[in-house]
Amino acid sequence: MSLMNSKDFEATPEVRLAPRFTAGFATTPQQILETQKLRYQIFAGELGAQIDGGADGVDCDEYDAYCQHLTVREVSTGELVACTRILTDEAAARAGGFYSAGEFELSMIDSLPGRVMEVGRTCVRAEHRSGAVIATLWQGLAAFFTQHGYDYLFGCASIGLEDGGAQAHSILRQVQAKYMAPAYQRVRPYHPLPLPDSEPPQKVKMPPLLKAYLSLGAKACGDAYWDQDFNCADVFVLVNVSEICPRYARHFLGIQSTTNVIGHA
Repeated sequence: MSLMNSKDFEATPEVRLAPRFTAGFATTPQQILETQKLRYQIFAGELGAQIDGGADGVDCDEYDAYCQHLTVREVSTGELVACTRILTDEAAARAGGFYSAGEFELSMIDSLPGRVMEVGRTCVRAEHRSGAVIATLWQGLAAFFTQHGYDYLFGCASIGLEDGGAQAHSILRQVQAKYMAPAYQRVRPYHPLPLPDSEPPQKVKMPPLLKAYLSLGAKACGDAYWDQDFNCADVFVLVNVSEICPRYARHFLGIQSTTNVIGHA
């Protein structure tokens, strides 16, 4: 047996591992139903959300028919591990508005220059809440909004209230200190999160989705909405595509030409 010398090592081509996860779109009724069942499992089964019409184990509302349903699957098994839905400005006009309009006064969105899209109902299986899955989800979103020419995306990032809201208020303090949008890009929640009964803890872990948004350069657009049905605080966040953090832009937008997740705008 011989040892590899330094020259041999330098000449060895780089080994590229196949990706563990892949992004795509649910395009059949069966695939869309699969995303709705995953949403129910996580929102109702794990988080205890009260979902209207969810007795059959499906989270479905009137917006689903107008949305693009982005999925993340594990390559080796084909298992659906994460999903989110995209509601474009054109589809929202047909749907009667954006989903977020039920929680926030959204006149600010109408003043934004360019095309906008809403991201919502995002969920990831508990055992897959890793950076790799969130990154794959964002690769799919980045490919979609660059290929179709969207200038802004927005949506709600949720913070659980299982402890009564103390941790949520601590997280919101961090957001308000560093990540707030200018006054002209604020929205107003119809049902603001009430003050906590106790002093919020000083150090808390930020939810993965909210952390991903803020890392991209998203701005929080005002006070959080108290979603009692889902027992969470919803933070409305806005991403200006042209202002995405350069490091993340290279990571996500730089690969869009090789990411096969094109959907219909």
